Amino acid sequence: MKFIISALIIFIFTSSISYADIYKYIDENGVICYTDLPINKKADRIHKDKQKTTDESLAQEKAQSRNRSNSVRTAEYHEIIHEKANAYNIDPSLVKAVIKTESNYNSRAISRKGAMGLMQLMPSTANDLNVHNPFDPEENIEGGIKYLKYLLEKFNGNLTLALAAYNAGPKRVEKYGYVPPITETKQYVNKVLSLYNGPTQYQVENSGNPDTQDKKVKKPDPIYKVVLDDGTIMFTNSTFFSKYPNKL
Repeated sequence: MKFIISALIIFIFTSSISYADIYKYIDENGVICYTDLPINKKADRIHKDKQKTTDESLAQEKAQSRNRSNSVRTAEYHEIIHEKANAYNIDPSLVKAVIKTESNYNSRAISRKGAMGLMQLMPSTANDLNVHNPFDPEENIEGGIKYLKYLLEKFNGNLTLALAAYNAGPKRVEKYGYVPPITETKQYVNKVLSLYNGPTQYQVENSGNPDTQDKKVKKPDPIYKVVLDDGTIMFTNSTFFSKYPNKL
């Protein structure tokens, strides 16, 4: 009897098709019974169904649907990204990181400021890049890559500054000489770099007066060259030798 009851318990708790609450009661013969229906008031509920509510299930289904849709779009644009990126000698992974951050692969995306398409080109930028239809994935991707290439060259290959300029505009970056003190831009640069290089927090907090930036940076200790009495030449950073004129 104990074996039968144990087997019944295992079946009830491991069954993949049973989602109801489980109740335990003792019948008139003293037999312990388990059921998904409370036979009488003496039945004790020993397991509560943890099935998700309808709203939770719908939300999960929508999230899964969005993920599947994103995967399809990513695969759809993969060839275009690689073809255009290679043509302009830009890492395709960087382009994908920018697209993910800018539009999440939505070719019809329009920002509040009017930026359009996959790589969120502003109308004036699209016009300068000869992008006639910014909602066309191929045109938009090529235009965005050309613009990114231009910014990288403008800022001497400094990817952080190029990305900051992509978000805030090159004039602002030139004005400050570093990532502008704009929360959105700092977050944007961090997100793109994290997607591109891995989840690392990058330091882009160079806010404040540019004239005081050098005061915040610790300069390396000076190295002194000392000639001992026996002719031996010694190099040291000890301040004890600072009175010697042979500082490198």
